[in-house]
Amino acid sequence: MPHSPAERKRVVTRLRRIKGQAEALERAVEAGTECGDLLQQLAALRGATYGLMADVLESHMRETFGSAVAQPTDAPTQDAEVDHMVRMLRSFLR
Repeated sequence: MPHSPAERKRVVTRLRRIKGQAEALERAVEAGTECGDLLQQLAALRGATYGLMADVLESHMRETFGSAVAQPTDAPTQDAEVDHMVRMLRSFLR
């Protein structure tokens, strides 16, 4: 969970954007939009959701495993490991 006011605001903004995409998708379905166009909107919605999930997961990993909880001598190593895990997870969430 984002803890700082700036992080929280950024997450809420993304959630509102996702909500708008979902509402637009609902309107498109009700209007009888072609499947190809619906699939494109669904892919955009999925991408936005995965992006938000990756950001929240990264924040959680940094809180749990980052240098804030590490011993001072281990901080650079742990930060590098967290960076590596975040890159891997983001590649899987595409």
